Amino acid sequence: MSIPPFDSTAYSTYTQPPNPSWTYGQKIDSTPAGRAWLAGESAGWKVYDTAETDKTELYKLLISGIVPRPIAFVSTITDEGVTNNPPIISFACNHSAPGRLKDTAANLKNSQGFTVNIISEPFVENANATAIDAPPGFDEWSISGLTKEKCVQIKASRLYKSIDITHPVTGEQSSTLILAHVKYIHVRKDVLTDRGVIDLTKFRPVARLGDISYARVGDAYRLARPTWAQEETKIQDALATLASL
Repeated sequence: MSIPPFDSTAYSTYTQPPNPSWTYGQKIDSTPAGRAWLAGESAGWKVYDTAETDKTELYKLLISGIVPRPIAFVSTITDEGVTNNPPIISFACNHSAPGRLKDTAANLKNSQGFTVNIISEPFVENANATAIDAPPGFDEWSISGLTKEKCVQIKASRLYKSIDITHPVTGEQSSTLILAHVKYIHVRKDVLTDRGVIDLTKFRPVARLGDISYARVGDAYRLARPTWAQEETKIQDALATLASL
């Protein structure tokens, strides 16, 4: 694939959101970008049963669909014979007040099942509206302009574990860490590549930053992962050179 060189002159800047005139309850199809996004859904959805899908395929979906994600350079000591973990995602819910769970965390602990949706640029305003500090029992869906879809499993327990985070000094519980076992992954067919990877340019995911800032994924660059078979000679030569210094 022919791609242009890395642009070292690029820099971050703040802009207005994709649809600054968005109002509560406004549907996605009210903007050209939204209509184009909805049109892509005509290709249908591909559903992956994580219990039946090959682990390599699951890995490709998770790393290409849950983005942007931080890169961790991790050094570990492993024990032989340990099997791979099931597909697990984690997120934290801050409490409304010390010891008081938000509706999200309380509902999760009821083990009624839940879904995690990755937000795309054409409907970021819709999703942002659901973050309003509404009173308990208020249905944020009613103001979002988004449409609900049924789950493959209804009221199925998907909560793997919940951990209430306690402040080490005050002893107050300030948030709850949710570990969830992923049962099914739904991916729109029009954003999948022939290699089973989610296409970033079609997915158009949105990143949450600090304060009230969001970020779009701009220019992406490709960096091949080295393989020992191809790089061993270079590595040995480099180590020999370093040892001689």
